[in-house]
Amino acid sequence: MNNFKDFNIKPKITSFVGDKIKMERIINVPIVVHDFKIGESIMKSGTKCLTLQIEKNGSRHIIFTSSKILIQQIKEVPKSNFPFSTTIIKDNEYFEFT
Repeated sequence: MNNFKDFNIKPKITSFVGDKIKMERIINVPIVVHDFKIGESIMKSGTKCLTLQIEKNGSRHIIFTSSKILIQQIKEVPKSNFPFSTTIIKDNEYFEFT
């Protein structure tokens, strides 16, 4: 009889892991962005929500934001360039990757 562990099937992680962290806690701090998804916001109807899987100081976290600039910028990053390091800054009234 076969044993499952002999199949060498690894789980495919499709959800983000880690504690939710507020954007204010990562402003001007180096982070690594591992993945993202964009969907409809549950907080404000008719707007988009960006979910980021990040790493800060060796720990994984999740960030939710409706920042149009961050959404615009991350859409332009090819999936082949993930993960990448960045710093999110607040420039006047909006957030941006640097």
